Amino acid sequence: MRALFLSLVLFAPALAATAQPGPGFECLIEPSQVIEMRTTVEGLIEKVHVRRGDAVRRGQVLAELQSRAERLAVESARFRARMEGQIETAENRVAYASKKFGRAEELHKDQMITAQARDEADAELRLANAELKAAHENRELARIEHQRAVEQLAMRTLTSPFDGVVLDRMLNPGDLAESGTGRKPVLRLAQIDPLRVDIVLPASPFGKVRAGARVVIVPQGGGVRHVGAERMVDRAVDAASGTLVARVELPNPAGTVPSGVRCKAEIDGLPGTAAVPAGTAAH
Repeated sequence: MRALFLSLVLFAPALAATAQPGPGFECLIEPSQVIEMRTTVEGLIEKVHVRRGDAVRRGQVLAELQSRAERLAVESARFRARMEGQIETAENRVAYASKKFGRAEELHKDQMITAQARDEADAELRLANAELKAAHENRELARIEHQRAVEQLAMRTLTSPFDGVVLDRMLNPGDLAESGTGRKPVLRLAQIDPLRVDIVLPASPFGKVRAGARVVIVPQGGGVRHVGAERMVDRAVDAASGTLVARVELPNPAGTVPSGVRCKAEIDGLPGTAAVPAGTAAH
């Protein structure tokens, strides 16, 4: 028997159902989250790297939009960010103006040139320094523009936000991907590690279920019994149905536990449920 350590949370029910008589409570195993993947910008889809049923890893590239223009923009911005000619020209002007001003200072001290000539040399040096500063600022601006171009290119690539599986592939290469929540998504992904198990309980156990109580989850059709321990209880009962829902976080690193199936749950110590077999370990 495979033993898994679960996290159990009781909260106002999301399932409009009542607890069933007999051993165990009705429950449902679902992905911990299901998301629709859309692009943040519009464009024609160039590649879709996954299909329905594929396992994906966090950060994996799932789809790409046509991005030739954006790639050229990145290369152009990278080239501008590495240009040295403007700075080298400005540095040479500063060096020349500095020497010229130094000579003008000496000549002015010897009263060989007028104060106006010395001031003109000083102004030329100041102007050269300003041009050098502007050249450095332009290169920094080019670096920022390069980073912006890189970010814009990245927006044309869809990557997975978590480890999971592809539930559906909605668009294909050549289709127009549109941004916005009202638009058709490119893909639907599900996170199946961990899984979420919602257990419907009657109101009678309210206040009786304690942290540490062990729970057995049995998927519909039998198979492996997954054992865990309750950790947290939220005191909330749905007035309309007189039930509450226990939420169990079920680790599924190997992906062997199915999602989207009903199950039975047994909570040790609750009346009307089978006790967890002695000697069963939870981890």
